[in-house]
Amino acid sequence: MLANIVVQFFLKGGPIMWPILICAFVAVAVVGERAFWWLREQRKREPQKMEQILGALENSDVSAAARISEGSEDPVIRMIHRGLNHVHTSMQGALQLAAGIELERAGRFLTVMDTLVTLAPLLGLLGTVTGLMRAFLSIGSAELSVMAVTGGIGEALIATACGLGIAIISLIPYNYFSGRVARLQFELETAATNVEVMVNAGKLDGSARPEGRPARP
Repeated sequence: MLANIVVQFFLKGGPIMWPILICAFVAVAVVGERAFWWLREQRKREPQKMEQILGALENSDVSAAARISEGSEDPVIRMIHRGLNHVHTSMQGALQLAAGIELERAGRFLTVMDTLVTLAPLLGLLGTVTGLMRAFLSIGSAELSVMAVTGGIGEALIATACGLGIAIISLIPYNYFSGRVARLQFELETAATNVEVMVNAGKLDGSARPEGRPARP
């Protein structure tokens, strides 16, 4: 019974409801995939291991920090590990490249969601225009049919409501996921800066000692 009502409601929305339906399916798939991805990434975070890495870097033990970070699935620690592997070449470039890879993974499909937020209302507006055109053409015909006029107005309202509904439903998770990406970007930038400062400080401490002379107690 409910299925028949939904089908009839869909058909009354006119042909523009088909692309709106595709937008709805894409929105549900993308939101579900991103929600599952962020839930899985949240379980991979390892704050205790992060503290161990920073502690090793404070003691100028880069090799120990690299060993601790090896094999971690935490995105921040993965970035640090790649940077420490290039500590003698271009650590800053390695950190930037690794951070870019992590942000690309986190921001996946955000462009699709942004497009849906804009496209769905436009499709609804297009349905409004076609529905009103149908209603006015019925008014201008020789035989005026009330059903044709109301059908055109109903088509316009249904398409508009569905388009706006998809945009509203997509906008909330889009803003949420965008906020998560921005927060991850801040964490990556902060961690990269800390690693660079600690590693450079360790190099300066080592180079400040003359060769062959031990450090004074």
